[in-house]
Amino acid sequence: MQIDHTKNIIEVKDVSFSFKKDNVLRNVSLNIHKGDYIGITGPNGAGKTTLLKIMIGLIRPSLGTVHLFGRDVTLFKDWAKIGYVPQKATNFDPKFPATIEEVVLMGRYKKRGLLRSITKEDKEKAATAIEHVGLTDVKDRLVGELSGGQQQRVFIARALAGEPEIIFLDEPITGMDTQAQEELYTLLKKMNTELELTLVLVSHDVVRLTKEVMHIVCVNHTMECFESPEDLLKKEAAGLMAYR
Repeated sequence: MQIDHTKNIIEVKDVSFSFKKDNVLRNVSLNIHKGDYIGITGPNGAGKTTLLKIMIGLIRPSLGTVHLFGRDVTLFKDWAKIGYVPQKATNFDPKFPATIEEVVLMGRYKKRGLLRSITKEDKEKAATAIEHVGLTDVKDRLVGELSGGQQQRVFIARALAGEPEIIFLDEPITGMDTQAQEELYTLLKKMNTELELTLVLVSHDVVRLTKEVMHIVCVNHTMECFESPEDLLKKEAAGLMAYR
């Protein structure tokens, strides 16, 4: 099926955010289309994570508007369409007695509701999500026993189990070794191309983003660019990018 990359599913217009007296974000506007794979980058403290949290309704902007799937974020109810893997997802208590399967099943609550019993369908969806991230053979292992890269895949599977249309990931490769990073980027590419998921990835590694994503958003309190990787590299080569 051909994805319509002209269909807006996230619309951010003139968004600003201040914390106490600090202007974290100023006048940011961008649209994310169905099927996009977007990388958000910029220096530490530039507002990348704040922008992500504003887009998914965890933080309300001081000024401006956000629309998800055509509805104002303050009125949006269909949260099952939104998957989120936070920056600290792998800060998991190694003594917590939860298996991979049990953690991934938690992703069904957004779809089914907290008070409903787990069904056969829920278990099937969780199993499919675990298969997508390549952990079927170890699904009964405790999450605390896994490597950081494996744990990150568990939390991506938890997001997948909810059957979202878009997944936001905040610095997902933090603390991973090179091999785990490669495996994760391969998984994300598969999620975008084969599962037709829209992805928004926050990362400080702009060099790697140019090899992975469709478009790069450069943030340094304001939005410095919204470019294809090719155009961004041309600007960098010409010395026109100064956001880092």
